[in-house]
This record gives sequence, C-alpha cells and structure tokens, in this order.
Amino acid sequence: MRKLLVITALLEAGTGVALLVAPVLLVGILLGASLDPASGVAVGRVAGAAILALSVACWGARDAGPGRASAGIVAAMLLYNIMVAALLIHVRFGPGLTGPGLWPVVLVHAMLGGWCGVCLRHPVASGGKS
Repeated sequence: MRKLLVITALLEAGTGVALLVAPVLLVGILLGASLDPASGVAVGRVAGAAILALSVACWGARDAGPGRASAGIVAAMLLYNIMVAALLIHVRFGPGLTGPGLWPVVLVHAMLGGWCGVCLRHPVASGGKS
C-alpha cells in the first residue's frame, strides 16, 4: 500500500499544481479544448486544489501501514480513479473531446484504480510491499 500511496501522491501533486498554475494548458493537452477565460479557469483551479489535497492525504498515509485510515484513503482513491477514467472516456465518446494526453491519463487512472482494488482486497499482503 505504501508504494501505491507514494506514487499516487506524486502524480496527483503534479496534476494539482499544474491545474492551479496553468489550467488552460493542462485542459488543452488532456481534452484538446479551451477553457472559458473566467469560469473555466476558476473551476480548473478549484479542481487543482482538490487534487492537491488528495495528494497530501496519500502522502500523509504512506507510512500508516494497513488499517482503517489507510483503507479509507485507498477506497477514496479507488472511487476517484474509476470516476476520472469513466468521465474522461465519456468526454471522448460523448462530446468528442480529445487531446494527446487523454488516453495516457485514462490508462494511468485505470491502472491506479486496479492497484487500489488489489490493496483493498489483500491489505495485509500489500501492506508495505505493493
């Protein structure tokens, strides 16, 4: 579980900071679309703050070992990763938005979601080794 939490913390920290600093650029890479100059940038930055908070929670739990608190954070990240992958797939096949970063991001979130599921299913076996 520790490796999962460290990798998740680092990836999401990068994403959160990127959304806070340059939401227009990140959305362009991800969806090949632009943001409305005022409201879209504001919402992108709020999302960046939320993702950065997830990163901090994962980083803080990295040494907690298997237990209820770690399992709660991993369960939240499982939900987050599944929902992000599903929403991005919907954006591609619904409105038809796509950028060069879309499929790599979908793949990363699907893989992290699977890893979260494995850690939750086998918490003792994944307790410092996954």
